[in-house]
Amino acid sequence: MGRQDKKKKKEKLKASVHVPSAVFRQGSSTNPLPGASTLKVKKLKLTDGVFKVSDSSFYSDVNAAIAAFTWKEANLSDSQLDAMWDQVHQSSGWDQGYIDSFIAQDKLPPENDPELPEEKQKGDKAMREWTKQVDDYLRVLITLEGRGRCWNGTFFERSSLKSLGLRIQLGHLAGERCPLPSKAWGDDFIIIDCDQIHSVGLDYCGCGQTSKSQVEQLLERRFYPATVVNPKTAATFRALELFELLQYESKLSTFEFYQTVSRLTDNTGLQGVKDRYPTLLRLVHQWRHLKMLKRTGRGHDPSRGASETLPGECALLCPACPHPGINLPEGWQNVGKDLRYLYALNIALDACFRMKRKDCSSEEADPGLSKGFAYVVEEAAFQNHLKKYNNEVEPKSTCSRHDAVNLADMRPGQGYASSGIATVECSRHNSKRPLAVCDTQKGERYCNMDYITVLSLQLCSLMMFLISYDIACQWFIHLFERIAQINPSCPLLAPGIEIRFLVPKFHLPAHIPTCRNRFAFMLTPGAGLGDGEAPERGWGELNPLATSTREMGPGTRRDTLDYHFGDYNWRKIIRLGNSLLRKMVTATSDVAEHVIAHQELEATIEKEQLAHWLEAMVAWESDPTSPNPYEVAVKTPTQTAIRRQLAEEEEQALAAGVDVSLSDKVSPSSLVAMGIDLEGEQRSLKTLTKSLWDHSQDRQITRVKLRSNALTRKLEEWFNLLQLYIPTSVLLRKRESQKKDNPKPFEVQLWLPSQIGGLVSFDPTLAEIEFRLRNGQAHEALGVLRRNLQIRATLYDVKNRWLRGQGANTRALNAIATVQARIAAARDEYRQARKALLALATLLGHQNLDQEFLPLEDGDIRSMTEAEPGQGETRRKLSWIWRRVNAADATEEETQAFQFVLNGESHEPDRSGIKKRSS
Repeated sequence: MGRQDKKKKKEKLKASVHVPSAVFRQGSSTNPLPGASTLKVKKLKLTDGVFKVSDSSFYSDVNAAIAAFTWKEANLSDSQLDAMWDQVHQSSGWDQGYIDSFIAQDKLPPENDPELPEEKQKGDKAMREWTKQVDDYLRVLITLEGRGRCWNGTFFERSSLKSLGLRIQLGHLAGERCPLPSKAWGDDFIIIDCDQIHSVGLDYCGCGQTSKSQVEQLLERRFYPATVVNPKTAATFRALELFELLQYESKLSTFEFYQTVSRLTDNTGLQGVKDRYPTLLRLVHQWRHLKMLKRTGRGHDPSRGASETLPGECALLCPACPHPGINLPEGWQNVGKDLRYLYALNIALDACFRMKRKDCSSEEADPGLSKGFAYVVEEAAFQNHLKKYNNEVEPKSTCSRHDAVNLADMRPGQGYASSGIATVECSRHNSKRPLAVCDTQKGERYCNMDYITVLSLQLCSLMMFLISYDIACQWFIHLFERIAQINPSCPLLAPGIEIRFLVPKFHLPAHIPTCRNRFAFMLTPGAGLGDGEAPERGWGELNPLATSTREMGPGTRRDTLDYHFGDYNWRKIIRLGNSLLRKMVTATSDVAEHVIAHQELEATIEKEQLAHWLEAMVAWESDPTSPNPYEVAVKTPTQTAIRRQLAEEEEQALAAGVDVSLSDKVSPSSLVAMGIDLEGEQRSLKTLTKSLWDHSQDRQITRVKLRSNALTRKLEEWFNLLQLYIPTSVLLRKRESQKKDNPKPFEVQLWLPSQIGGLVSFDPTLAEIEFRLRNGQAHEALGVLRRNLQIRATLYDVKNRWLRGQGANTRALNAIATVQARIAAARDEYRQARKALLALATLLGHQNLDQEFLPLEDGDIRSMTEAEPGQGETRRKLSWIWRRVNAADATEEETQAFQFVLNGESHEPDRSGIKKRSS
């Protein structure tokens, strides 16, 4: 009865009409986008015999798409339908192919899987649908296994195309038979294809319809023969093309490709497949050589054959680099000096020691096909050049301990003929230059690097060069004398040529402070935002090929490198447009922000000072032999220098008959210096004690105990001397002992003047002495910190680039841990020295000391190349520790050289980083 009392459901009549908008854009029913295509539906409701009209709208969501499909009168365009179905994919998760399968049958795609509860509608729905059809898939696969096989009465067995009666007829049109066919040698022809190794019957034309040789008949059918006379094996063009691209992209070896095809032929391993691996090696080598000649137009020269190819003719040139007569305007030579950088060539040098080659084969057995045609230099001329330097010993580095210099004479190891390869690249666009790659016999010897530099620039006629090299500060010394011996007509020796030598940004922190300014990209006019690390990017592309090339003969290896460098350059060229556009957009979008920031900074500087700095900068940029405005011109003190100065002052006082010492053994300055040294021993013992744990060995514990006992005896001696100069220190010790019984030696207060402060009275001279010593200690601690950060950056670089294997990496990590311990010790020393300086400044009345010695946070302890999170190279801010450079950054030899630079005197050969040839 209750149901009968309910109102009957009202009947509805519904019709719809589509009112398209200008442009379809994605939106939702709750938040439509302006201009979105809308499906408007008019609903006609019949109520009490009266029609009422109501409007409903669907925006670009699943409902609108389904409605558009259901209501045929909605005439949507193809683009609007595609966009709606894209929204279906985003809303319900079906992929486009799955949706199309329903549309083809005039069905709506299900929005949910009916067999799963609502809360589990996640993941790949197509995969869940597939799992329901696994048996069907499996049945079809098993059925297809019988194809290409013959039934032997028991099972299907694999058969060759030849046994099935297939014969390939050459020399005639498809479908024609030769009346007098000539069978292949032995009638046992093998074809290597992408899917398997086929044994086929093959006939040449013997009726005289064609006069072409057997090789030409094979090539016309896209079969590449293995031999010139009576070939029995060939590879299809598509197989060779597939392998060529696979190796370029994935560095797949020929052996791996052949094994793959062999397993496609018989994956059971029960039937023997004829071994054609040596044959495939030869085919691949010849194929890629022909491709290189074809792609560089060598097949269209009627006057010169392939063997007459000129040196470097098959190399692809970087189209964005300046090439006179090709992409430079007329009169480019006459531009002003301030615009000369627009037509400068940027090149970078480097060597890679992963690209070794084992001592296998020989030049006689494997001379190679390319005789300096592309990127690798011609071997005979290169060997003649090296013979002149057999007994030459490379000079040691006068900068940091660069392995590229100090290990230049190190041999590659037993069983290796080459230690790696060296290259010259376009550092702006990361392209290999012609005749710019050679083998390294030992390390990065100058004779190797000089040779490829000269050859890569032999046809260049530009007026300015920017040359980047990891060890440019060493390499460019006497460079022109060495180049003149190789080629007196080298463009680098031409009159009026300007050359800037630079160090790549990533390697720059490993150099001493003078090099960091003179060879920095960011401080060199015309260098722009280059980084000089182009070769490193190239090694990342090439290194996976090392496992293949190290087993090759000398000629095959050189040719393989040529082919890969050619493909590398080609991919760089076709992507160059997008790359340059992206860089231009980035530069133009950020230029306004940088200009405004620079103007705001200039506004805070006095005009006279700004003009002086600008004048110095312009003078140095035009003539780098002028004083470098970026170098620190103030020498900060070291502890050793201050102690020497204090000793000389005491000597002068004794000569004048004044002796303020209260002990025959210790003077006031010696006493304070002794206390500072004891502080260092306390920090060291504290660190060593923290390294102990519950399972430390007896030897470790004994070592800590012995050092602790020795420090305790030194502390007793210290306090006996201290009470001579500060008698009230006895009271301070007594108060301290009441607070803590039996403190550990590294916890004992030494009661230096900075720790006493105003607690008791003492001679202010002691506070002044400590202030001077602490000043030197703080500066020296920063110097040690910087130097070890520089060493750590170098160690990380060496580890990441060259070291492989557990043993080598373990040794590298141990070395890094040692350097990290020194960094931590320097950090603690600076913090303690700063704390003492601030206390003494209050006591002695010194002002603004906290501005000179800034607080050292953990985030400030980073190398020059490290940036704060979220900062890139152009927005990176140096930590303040690098803006307070002093002589403590270097060793005694480096300090001496640094002092000469500060005094404006010459020391060592010229390090200006620029060479200018005058007429």
